[in-house]
Amino acid sequence: MTTTVSTQTVDGVGTSPQRPDGIVKVRGEFAYSSDLWHEDMVWGVTLRSPHPYARITGIDITEALAVPGVYAVLTHEDVPGVNRYGLEHTDQPVLASEVVRYQGEPVALVAADHPETARRAMKRIVVSYEELSPVTDSEAAVAGEGPSLHSGGNVVRHVKIRRGPQDLAADVVVSGVYEVGMQDQAFLGPESGLAVPDTEGGVDLYVATQWLHVDQQQIVAALGLPTEKVRLTLGGVGGAFGGREDLSMQVHACLLALHTGKPVKMVYNREESFYGHVHRHPAKMYYEHGATHDGRLVYVRTRLYLDGGAYASSTGAVVANAATLGVGPYKVDSTAIDCWGTYTNNPPCGAMRGFGAVQAAFGYESQMDKLAAACGLDPVEIRVRNAMSEGDLMPTGQVVDSAAPVAELLGLVRDKPMPPERPFDLRHMPGGVSNTTHGEGVVRGVGYAVGIKNVCFSEGFDDYSTARVRLQLVGGEPAATVHTAACEVGQGLVTIMQQIVRTELGVEQVTILPMDTSIGNGGSTSASRQTYVTGGAVQAACTAVRARLLSRFDQKVRVVGGKLVAADGQVLADLVDVLGDDVYDETVEWRHRPTSGLDPETGQGSAHVQYAFAAHRAVVDVDTELGLVKVVALDCAQDVGKALNPQAVLGQIQGGSAQGLGLAVMEEIQTSGGKIRNPSFTDYLIPTVLDMPPMSIDVLERPDPHAPYGLRGVGEPPTISSTPAIVAAIRAATGLALPRVPVRPEHLTGT
Repeated sequence: MTTTVSTQTVDGVGTSPQRPDGIVKVRGEFAYSSDLWHEDMVWGVTLRSPHPYARITGIDITEALAVPGVYAVLTHEDVPGVNRYGLEHTDQPVLASEVVRYQGEPVALVAADHPETARRAMKRIVVSYEELSPVTDSEAAVAGEGPSLHSGGNVVRHVKIRRGPQDLAADVVVSGVYEVGMQDQAFLGPESGLAVPDTEGGVDLYVATQWLHVDQQQIVAALGLPTEKVRLTLGGVGGAFGGREDLSMQVHACLLALHTGKPVKMVYNREESFYGHVHRHPAKMYYEHGATHDGRLVYVRTRLYLDGGAYASSTGAVVANAATLGVGPYKVDSTAIDCWGTYTNNPPCGAMRGFGAVQAAFGYESQMDKLAAACGLDPVEIRVRNAMSEGDLMPTGQVVDSAAPVAELLGLVRDKPMPPERPFDLRHMPGGVSNTTHGEGVVRGVGYAVGIKNVCFSEGFDDYSTARVRLQLVGGEPAATVHTAACEVGQGLVTIMQQIVRTELGVEQVTILPMDTSIGNGGSTSASRQTYVTGGAVQAACTAVRARLLSRFDQKVRVVGGKLVAADGQVLADLVDVLGDDVYDETVEWRHRPTSGLDPETGQGSAHVQYAFAAHRAVVDVDTELGLVKVVALDCAQDVGKALNPQAVLGQIQGGSAQGLGLAVMEEIQTSGGKIRNPSFTDYLIPTVLDMPPMSIDVLERPDPHAPYGLRGVGEPPTISSTPAIVAAIRAATGLALPRVPVRPEHLTGT
């Protein structure tokens, strides 16, 4: 009798299994990096500059060292290696020596037996400063105004893109100047970690981060140690969104641990967290769009200025993204784009979800609405007429060689039912139960936007991930283990890796080992890349394991549900019997297809691996008397290529849309003269569940033939189109221009 089985994999790719970390997180039992503990540990704290720009004329640590319980007080003189680090440019000191370039820059470290003791000692460090006049305007920095903050001037990078004829005229021309405020990642888990020295001059660091190996590279340089002496293991991460891609306390904790010979724990408080990580680049953008009478784009010309703050971080890459994506998902044969990233004495800026595309989208989508009005067209229709599709060219000349269903996404959100006119209920009014209105002065508006985002690292970067997969019998049952250095920051990568292994190897029991630097680089958890690149590496490692396992068979065989199954569904053997005492262990370093750099004069080149698209329709109610906004609906359509985990995809779209809502109407780090005015969750506002409306979401699956499983990065696109859609809806309700985000009450009332 022939036995056959279904080829459907339980909890494999395309399903939504329960997350292994879900229950413990909901119960509050998950161990985050701030929960790390060692019986013999001491506590580290950081002394930071109160000035945005000043010369250090002296540091006196005498009184701090005299505090009982203090184990160490360190300054730049105690950095044994190179007192510089950085993601793209090593321009940032571990501890400031001669000059501080932003408020909050680390100057000294203290280790003590109790965190309060350490803080008391820190306050006794005497630092003498000569204050200098700060550079705070990025456009002025490009013009060469003010002192040079680094050798070579205040321009980190200028990307210039020219495509098509540059002297075209158009029937209809609209222009605008747009600004985006400085947004914070506002992750809930503060910067934290535990450094444990060994007995041979090395150190183990357990830390919440986004990129273990790049952290390690920067740490070993600062410590003057060989790579094998510094080992990193990922701690529990309470959110990231780009803010953990740069170093914060990593080197500081290791310095203190090696100096004291004791484990050192560091945990930032909320205010220090605002000073201790990079933020989204504020932007000022000049746009000019030319079109025919019927609304078809003739040319786009734009100048974008991104304020990178005191140090470069990833400003160069953010500038490239803003420039290459600066026209949006639209066909246009003539483009002139200039984008600058600058040094200023404002807080350092770097990676944040959307990475340059967010700023540009607010500019080009505001322009498309303005162009629609000038041409007498519906805001969706003008976008559909100019919508990019597969085979079209980017401003860089790169062919979009996979699905680009821009018009379809716009149609989906346009055709969704409108939310009903709700009966009066304070909970549904702008201002909520504060009882500020009973409906008088409340106006409804509808707005649309669509965005484009690159996926993975670009411009010829050697972007890869390493995965080790091991298959053997454990307790008489087939079991697989997966080891990577790819950081799980809450996005669900652990679940995705388990799903891939179950699909490829047909085993139910899949264990994900702790992420650490004992295996090859997994790359950064950013650029919507981990499912693509680490998922690709895990799939490739599984393929190598399976090839060895099935080499004895002379026909095509799959492993499904612990059975070896022929193409016709016939069971050939049990996996238990085939495995026996053998262990199949494969490590694979996997790369996506290559990219290339941009021509310095024309900006032409195949810079990106993949493009992803999302569209939003926002419905808002605006209290025009008080300037309060209630987002009533925020509907989305997004192409994800292949939904490896449909529930996780929806979660990413909802979360990304929430951050876009925050940027639209409430989130901004406000600075004055380089100083942060609101470093707290009292004054820096983020959306809560009461601010988020219901979302109707359409998930398209248009496979990318170049990607594993046809997938497309998911996490960033909804952050890009949600902000301009909400602001478009507010404009529709009020008739105001609103060229800046976040939109504040005073922008709506004129007060």
